Amino acid sequence: MPTTNTFSSYGTVTKTFHWLTALLIFTALPLGWIANDLAHAIYDPAIPTTEADIARAALLFSIHKTVGVTVFFVALARILWAVSQTKPGLLNAENKPEAFAAETVHWMLYAALVLVPLTGWVHHAATEGFAPILWPFGQDLPFVPKSVFLAEVTAGLHWLFIWVLAGSLALHIAGALKHHVIDKDSTLRRMLPGQSDAPQPPEQHHSLVPAFAALMVWCAVLVGGWSIGVFSDHSTPATDTTELTEVQSDWQVQEGSLSITISQLGSPVTGSFADWTAAIAFEDPPEPGLAGSADVTIAITSLSLGTVTDQAMGADFFNSAQFPTAQFKAELFKTDAGYEARGTLTIRDKSVDMVLPFTLALQDDTAVMSGQLELNRMDFDVGTSQPTEESLGFTVIVSIDLTAKRAE
Repeated sequence: MPTTNTFSSYGTVTKTFHWLTALLIFTALPLGWIANDLAHAIYDPAIPTTEADIARAALLFSIHKTVGVTVFFVALARILWAVSQTKPGLLNAENKPEAFAAETVHWMLYAALVLVPLTGWVHHAATEGFAPILWPFGQDLPFVPKSVFLAEVTAGLHWLFIWVLAGSLALHIAGALKHHVIDKDSTLRRMLPGQSDAPQPPEQHHSLVPAFAALMVWCAVLVGGWSIGVFSDHSTPATDTTELTEVQSDWQVQEGSLSITISQLGSPVTGSFADWTAAIAFEDPPEPGLAGSADVTIAITSLSLGTVTDQAMGADFFNSAQFPTAQFKAELFKTDAGYEARGTLTIRDKSVDMVLPFTLALQDDTAVMSGQLELNRMDFDVGTSQPTEESLGFTVIVSIDLTAKRAE
């Protein structure tokens, strides 16, 4: 059997690409569907989650992503091969509406085979704390930053394009069955393995009108997705936010950030608290010793931690409904090596003594401070349903940076 196409038949290379693509798609779609359902259950703070649940979802997502990226490369190779080959003619070319629909669906399919895995891959690269692709490369992509916004947009596109792919596949399969069962022609048999006795197609002319029609459908899909809110920002917490009142302080914080970094599935995920207050009393002593005090209150519900924000608010983690704030009360010391805040950190109903080393730059009445400490989430009963580091690491890195001015 010839490896290349003719006007009346498909070669073995084209057939191999066709059935390999079909096998990969019908593997990736159910894997993604099941994994996504598991992920929704895991992210719902009302549903208890075990490490086994997370491990199962991560494995399914990893296989789904690996198969999806394989589809991307196979699709590119298939398209490049198709461009270099003779295009077999349609056996029903005289039926103009049906031929037009068939070619339009083919253009839809070719685009979907590239866009679905590509948007999924970009979403993966833009997301922190992901289930990895099961090969050494591809976890990051050039020019794709870690970005919650980009991850949200590409997730929306990926979801939309999956529906386009599914619809195009359904029409493609329905058309093939119609040819085989109703028309009883050789359209389907031409793509089956082995030699086919397909008749010579009628003379026909291929135009770019079906490609333009497919492009219009894609545009309509994007407009429809935008109109139903697919691209809206879903990254903000769904919980009510505790508004902290201002506090009296000898030093007023002008700007600053308070962030945490966790390890999820072996990858770092960084989040930040939007609402926190600090009551600071400080006088820089000439010699090492007591320098002041700090009382920091943090609104737990103001945390943004990517896709796991809502999960972090759940009863097994921060339990923000019962414990809406955390607090760090400390005395400030000047040491031979720099500065330290020595005090008690309270999260949930657990209080643990902590030492926060920090740097301090003083200029007139302005202070620039930066500090970092590591704590163990298990000390605060955070994530006790995940008692190992298989899915969620024990270590949490807390970073604080601020600029403060002395109050008048």
